[in-house]
Amino acid sequence: MTPGARRVLSAASRLFYERGIHAVGVDLIASEAGVTKKTLYDRFGSKEQIVVEYLADRDERWRAFVTERLEQAGRGPVDRVLAVFDASQAWMTESSPKGCSMVNAHAEISDPSHPAHPIITGQKEWMLALFTDLVRESAPARAEESARTLMLLHEGAMVAHGLRIFPDPIGHARDRARDLLEGAATDGGRGAR
Repeated sequence: MTPGARRVLSAASRLFYERGIHAVGVDLIASEAGVTKKTLYDRFGSKEQIVVEYLADRDERWRAFVTERLEQAGRGPVDRVLAVFDASQAWMTESSPKGCSMVNAHAEISDPSHPAHPIITGQKEWMLALFTDLVRESAPARAEESARTLMLLHEGAMVAHGLRIFPDPIGHARDRARDLLEGAATDGGRGAR
């Protein structure tokens, strides 16, 4: 990627997250990046492609961030699931004060034919698969059901974080996740709901 293209992507990423995808036009992106509209179109072809690159970059960084946190987590399955919530807390504090960029983008891009839609849903499918794999270690009989509950806790916490309705929603969700997992461990994974 050329320096100009990197500046475009950086400016677009900041603006899309802060103001919303539909509210930001290519004129503003080009101005903020210090490039001409011609340069922007030469590098990306369309605003739609900039949106794809923005979301793909955030998704790639998010997955790497979570993976790194999991590598540093304890070996126990409960510790590893809780590490995902800890990673989310750190990520949201550092780079996503307005909530999950994928959820925010989906509020504007719900059409499955949009080229960014698979990136948005792909990240959430990855999260569900991650929770399923992590839960399977301790409660294989209820892994899918427990993972869905963890996913709901996680995603709800991300949305609540962006809305700022009550303090520390991710910490609250983490505590409920621990309760769920400890309950599953004590009954052999049969009663986790």
